[in-house]
Amino acid sequence: MSDFDAAPIAAIATPAGNGGVGIVRISGPQLHSLLRPLFGQELAPRLASFTAFLDADGRVIDRGIAIYFPAPHSYTGEDVIELQAHGGQVLMQILLKRVLALDAELGIRLANAGEFTLRAFLNGKIDLTQAEAVLDLIQANSETAVRSAQASLSGFFSARVSTMVEQLIHLRMLVEATLDFPEEEIDFLEASDARGQLLRIKSSLNATLASTRQGVILRQGARIAIAGPPNVGKSSLLNALAGDTLAIVTPVAGTTRDRIHASIQIHGITLDFFDTAGLRETDDDVEKIGILRSYETIDQADLLLWIADAQAPDLHFDQEAINQQVPKLVIFNKIDCCAEAALQKLRAQWPQAIQISARMDLGLEYFKDALLNALGLAQTQAEQSETTFTARTRHVSALTNALIHLQNAQNHADSGNQNLELMAEELRHSQKFLEDITGRFSADDLLGEIFSGFCIGK
Repeated sequence: MSDFDAAPIAAIATPAGNGGVGIVRISGPQLHSLLRPLFGQELAPRLASFTAFLDADGRVIDRGIAIYFPAPHSYTGEDVIELQAHGGQVLMQILLKRVLALDAELGIRLANAGEFTLRAFLNGKIDLTQAEAVLDLIQANSETAVRSAQASLSGFFSARVSTMVEQLIHLRMLVEATLDFPEEEIDFLEASDARGQLLRIKSSLNATLASTRQGVILRQGARIAIAGPPNVGKSSLLNALAGDTLAIVTPVAGTTRDRIHASIQIHGITLDFFDTAGLRETDDDVEKIGILRSYETIDQADLLLWIADAQAPDLHFDQEAINQQVPKLVIFNKIDCCAEAALQKLRAQWPQAIQISARMDLGLEYFKDALLNALGLAQTQAEQSETTFTARTRHVSALTNALIHLQNAQNHADSGNQNLELMAEELRHSQKFLEDITGRFSADDLLGEIFSGFCIGK
């Protein structure tokens, strides 16, 4: 990794602003020589020591806790020193300036964004998915997101990918051995169960891809568009979910003229809801702009909630008006205004639809469960802890490409032994895409993009 030098680095590891405690972190080779100049004493490895932090003239800057982690038993795999002082902004800057001036020969410099975690990755302490999970854990905005990021950080996602890589390597060995020794006249596909092995890997890949798509939603949220004709209760539903009056609700059609966005937690999962202008023919130029934006929001959504009035379902539901590629949930609102016979008829006509009253808070819990189920996230907390991990769109892309090459390999296998060379090449490409996920073979520009999103002290 030519873009990353091995000089010692230092940074303030706590957020900007005053606080009870602030941390200055140092990482690099041969940091033992800094202990006596900085603290006036040696420090026992991996033990918290209450000590003075000294300036160049031996005067006390502050007193606090210092910890020395000799390599390789540290976060970065290098020598690490942490200074835990009082958390004043000026004091932190004085300590950081003192550290940066400690030893000209070592050349201590200010750390780049994410460089501590980058060094942990480069030194084999964590793989790339775990490094990304560190940032996900820091940025998690719900309890579910925290648990999912922790699952990735613990290596759950990496282990699944590594298992598939090992299976692919074994299958490649069998294929290439058959190519190298054709005189053995072994029926490769039958004797080694290559087709069965390939299908099992493919099944694992499909399952991992589905979980990864859920992990992307957990990390960055899902876009939920609330759409339908005017006056069906779209804004009322948003307000009911948020537990607050975010959107104006009136009996006047066209009240909502533009998108209203709210991030709302549903059973511990943060989702982004977009209330849109009612879809109808209109001569109002302002309303036309709002309706155009409604269609744009629907096109960009991960899920569409199509709201209809339970009192007039045939008049207010139009499947052709919306993007057919967007997954949908049909919601009939205002059931509090309907007789039971009318609701039974509605259930018979639209058995998959959900019936609610946003105004009276009827059916909302069932609706929330159906919403998460439509996103593939309808799990108990225990199930989420065991199976859910945070993920990124690059992971989805890599798994998708790996699956495409695996399918190509299966096609070559099904066509006969004369295509084993092509099968072996497709298996190699599939393995390469999987290894990109954990960072075994990753370009420098990808690493730079990933770690640039971290804070300076991490």
